[in-house]
Parts: sequence; C-alpha cells; structure tokens
Amino acid sequence: MLTIEQAQDRAAAIVDRARAAGADAADAVFAADTALDVSVRLGALEDVGRSESEELGLRVFAGNRSASVSTSDFSEHALAALVERAVAMAREAPEDAWAGLAPKDRLMRGAPPQLDLDDGGEASPESLREAALAAEDAARAVAGVTNSEGGSASASRSIWALATSHGFAAAYAATGYGLSASVLAGEGGSMVRDYAYHSTRRRRDLDSAEEIGTRAGERTVARANPGRVESGALPVVFDPRVGSSLLGHFIGAIGGQAITRRTSFLLDALGTAVFAPGVRIEDDPHRPRGLRSRPFDGEGLPVSPFAIVQDGALESWLLDSASARQLGLEPTGHAARGVGGAPGVSTSNLHMAAGHLSVQALMADIPRGIYVTELIGMGVNGVTGDYSRGAAGFLIENGEITTPVAEFTIAGNLKDMFRELTPANDLEYRYATNVPTIRIDGMTVASG
Repeated sequence: MLTIEQAQDRAAAIVDRARAAGADAADAVFAADTALDVSVRLGALEDVGRSESEELGLRVFAGNRSASVSTSDFSEHALAALVERAVAMAREAPEDAWAGLAPKDRLMRGAPPQLDLDDGGEASPESLREAALAAEDAARAVAGVTNSEGGSASASRSIWALATSHGFAAAYAATGYGLSASVLAGEGGSMVRDYAYHSTRRRRDLDSAEEIGTRAGERTVARANPGRVESGALPVVFDPRVGSSLLGHFIGAIGGQAITRRTSFLLDALGTAVFAPGVRIEDDPHRPRGLRSRPFDGEGLPVSPFAIVQDGALESWLLDSASARQLGLEPTGHAARGVGGAPGVSTSNLHMAAGHLSVQALMADIPRGIYVTELIGMGVNGVTGDYSRGAAGFLIENGEITTPVAEFTIAGNLKDMFRELTPANDLEYRYATNVPTIRIDGMTVASG
C-alpha cells in the first residue's frame, strides 16, 4: 500500500494532468484498502479472506459540464487514456448551473487535524481466528444457546486522498477492527437468534471476545419462546442498537439533494421545532478514534463539531457545494464521495445527546408497552414520513421489561414520532451513530 504522502501525490498528479489536457477544473480521489477477515462456526475455522484494492477517481469540468471516470490501472497508458476520456466526456455532458468545485476560499488550510485513527493495522490470521473462536465459545457457553451462526474477526487499513485544481491536496489513513458472535436458542420453527459486535479504530479498544460472546448469548436466550402482542396504540421504547435508525431517517430528510429535489418530509422545517424541547443532535468529525472521524470533507472543506438540532429545533440542512449553490446557502462541510461520481452528503460521528431520565424512570409510568430490540424491513417513506416496520422485542408491564414478543409491526409518522421522542440518560459512544434509549408514545402496534 502507498504511504499517505504517495497517495496525496497520486491524486494531485492526475488533477494536474487533467488541467494540462484542457479541463477548466478537476478533482481526484485516491482510495486504497487492505482487509483481512476470519470466520469460524462451531469451533472450527470456516473462512479466511483477504482483499487489497487501489482505485483512482477523476472528475473534470468543462465550464458547467462535468464527467467522472475511475480506474484501478495505474500504468502510464491507462492514466493518459483516462484523462483524455474524462475531458472528452465533460465537453459532451449536459450543463449543470450548480456544478463545480468547493469555493476556493473555504478550503481547509494547513495540516489536517490528528484524530488518532491509524494504529498500523497489524493483525495476523491466527490472532483473528483465536479472537473469533473465543467470542463464539463464550456465546455457546451461555445456558440455553442451542446452535451457532458463528464468530468473526476482521482488521483493515485504508488510505484516502483528495486533490482539487483549486490547490487543495491532503490524505489520511484509518484502521478498523471488528469482532462479533451470533448464536441461536430454541428448536425447530421456534428458534431465535441474536448477536453482539464491536468495531473500533484501534485494536486495543475492542471489547474482549468473552464480553462480546457472552452478550450475544444472553441476548439470544432472553428472546427464546416469544409470544404475541395485542394491536393498539402503545408506548414504544427503542433499544439504542435500533434507535439509531431513527437518526438515519432524519439525516436522509435534511440532506441537500432531498431538499433541492423537494422530496423530504421536512422540506419546510428549517428553523422550526422538529423534536421535543431539550433534544440535541450533534455531528462530531473530530472525535479521537471515532468510527467516522475525518479531518476534512469530501470536497476539501474543514470540518468541526456541528449541532444539527438544538433544543428540538432544526438548525441547518446538510449541504455539499452544489446543493448549497442551488439553495443560495453555504456548504456545511458534510460533502462525502466515493471514487466515482459527484459528492453527496453524510454525517460523521452522529449522536443524540443523553436526556435526564434513567432508563428505569423513562419506563416507570408505562402500564403496558413495547421494548424494541430488532427492526425488520424498510417501510419508511422519505417524502411523507410514514413509518411502518416489522419488529421484535419485549413487553413492558408496569414499568418493567418482561416477556419476549415477536411478529408485530410498529407504525406512525416520523414528524409525530420525533415530536413525541424522549431520550434516556444512557448514551454510549459505541457505533458511528449513537443514541440513548428512546421512548415514543402513541405508536400503532399491530400483531402479525
């Protein structure tokens, strides 16, 4: 794999070639990745996989016309053909009044912030196999576990570089480690499954294999022999593992493309109360060792912690340069892009701030409700906000989590759900998107 400096130079060099070939402007992304993963099942090695990739993406502009091309062939002949083809395509592309690079005066200057994302990525297949076996063994050791879907461990290292003809060029590296176990309880058609996993940037930050495996086994056994729940309007409490999906629907509705295309259920919500008073949602790209931390965005703009919602009110759309131009606003540093195509938008380390109630206090006044631990299907309409998903979890009876239930749906409209949302105080930073336990009153629960 190239060094960070070599990756940066490779992206900058192809931009220079594009300008020399007649492009009015250009940017380029270089991405390299190496990954190793091991899976086991029932105490035996099941699979070992290793992958390596290097790709270069080039976007060129001829006035307001643009084209994107990519390659994994870095020979001189291939790169020359790539540049020639990209410039020719751009000259024939349709005009886009909003297309273009990020504003030159907004680009990040100086050295990128150091976010502690890279520990070198050293991991042997043997060490990953031992970790996967230990996680599965711990899960299978939990009384009531009857079968296993296996354990897995992975390690990866990637380098990402961006260069633009406005003079920006930077790169960074990041490592990633994961460990998981998935097991079953029950027999025949009544079997249930659950899992546990942990992902980190540095290997030493991973939970122990025994912790992960035990958590998977205990979660699975707790779900054995689920009952049914009656239909009706009930309070629904979301476990943090699944509650984070609510933020995903929210972010999809405030992205620049959804707003410019007028395809969002929050189209007229900027500056208004979207959530209940006190709710705060923040994006933090500078969190050390964060799973989505980054020193700059996909167009070379600086990034910083950003409050999207304060005291329940929506403070900003998430905008790349093109959508910002179309809306007459400024880009927000949320541009994201792959090797091919134009930028879109995404968050980095997203979280909903903890509330003031403990989980016990959050549920204390619920005579009968649902605690959701699994969501199934994608029945969410981003234009209307209508929400309907299959679910499984547990009954809440007189403020206590009791028996497992399955095969039901929960439904509502995201506008109403957000306004009725109450967060508990148990926020933990374990994933790329983190929320505390969340309660939403008045959802429609329907037995399957």
